[in-house]
Amino acid sequence: MSESTETQWLEFESPWACQPGKVRVLRSAEDMSHDELAKRAWRDELSRPYIFETLFERRMHFTNEATQSAMLLSDPNALISQYTRKMMAFLLFNPNPQRIVMIGLGGGSLAKFCYRHLPRSHITVVEINEDVIALREEFCIPNDDDRFRVVHDDGARYLQGLEEQVDALLIDAFDADGIAPSLVNSDFYSRAARQLTASGILVMNFWGPCQRYVDNLVQARAAFGDSLLLVPVAGDANVLLFAFKQSPPQAITDELEAVAQRLQMRLLLDFPRYLRRICQGISLSDRQATAESQIAAAFCMPVQSMAPDTPAGDPKSGTRIEKQ
Repeated sequence: MSESTETQWLEFESPWACQPGKVRVLRSAEDMSHDELAKRAWRDELSRPYIFETLFERRMHFTNEATQSAMLLSDPNALISQYTRKMMAFLLFNPNPQRIVMIGLGGGSLAKFCYRHLPRSHITVVEINEDVIALREEFCIPNDDDRFRVVHDDGARYLQGLEEQVDALLIDAFDADGIAPSLVNSDFYSRAARQLTASGILVMNFWGPCQRYVDNLVQARAAFGDSLLLVPVAGDANVLLFAFKQSPPQAITDELEAVAQRLQMRLLLDFPRYLRRICQGISLSDRQATAESQIAAAFCMPVQSMAPDTPAGDPKSGTRIEKQ
């Protein structure tokens, strides 16, 4: 094991034979042997976020079972996870956002991508866990400047004190057990709806135990009314919530298709496909359906059962799937 007093790291070889690599842990006041630290990693008992690094990527973990964030060492600004790429679909409805607020820093995948590709946007990232912020340099997150900053605060509390309206609110906030509980222990969603501009949009990643989903969806529906869509992420155990200040898209218009094509050329992400998936999303406008049934529908709807991707030259075949 090696130790760097400058960066306050403890590093040791992976204790998992099937996953070669290195583990790095922030130093703490705990006095333990190197062997004991490796044993705690093996038993999934590390008390702070840690880094697992291979020859190709660097990952942040809260627990051994789930990766909180991943970064390609060869391309630190790339969006690896499908759900992060699809969260960028907010640009379909506001291609030139002036102000973006993100709740949850993690490894900064969305923050880095937006900072690099949206040079006219002012970006604020709110993170409650100071240990996550301490990993900032390890994930090549830019330093604070006149259009980018990381704030150490609870996301719900930060939004309560925010005076400026925002064009996009991107939420990817989790603790070791799932969605951050503070989001439902306040009037977070009603405050979010008030803080969005007329063309504003909230995009939230749902992942982890479904028990935490229900209250979030109930409060989001109370705040945004019928302007909500649940969009599954193919290949990932994620569902995205899109909440619009205006009405959600009813169909793929010529204007939206043109925006999608321009964004695809500019950012090299599959925006035409994201647009189709959003228009096929599960509407939460059915007041007779419970939040539990709508969650189940989102998770049980395989991508194959959704309307197929539109062939080139037929951009209008995407339809919206309403909850029955």
